[in-house]
Amino acid sequence: MEDHTEHVCIICGHAKKEGIKIVSQFICEDCESEMIHTDAGDARYHYFIHQMRQIIMQTHV
Repeated sequence: MEDHTEHVCIICGHAKKEGIKIVSQFICEDCESEMIHTDAGDARYHYFIHQMRQIIMQTHV
């Protein structure tokens, strides 16, 4: 059974239905795809790293 509820993406902040959950956080398909295709030299790369650190920080609280 698929989950069709909307979750708020930790990257873009939008409510979406499709994506992945990492620990207790949600990343929408669009952001996941953009993260995968972003070069490490791109300015957005550092933003993605910052947002992903939020997952780690929440698991250590």
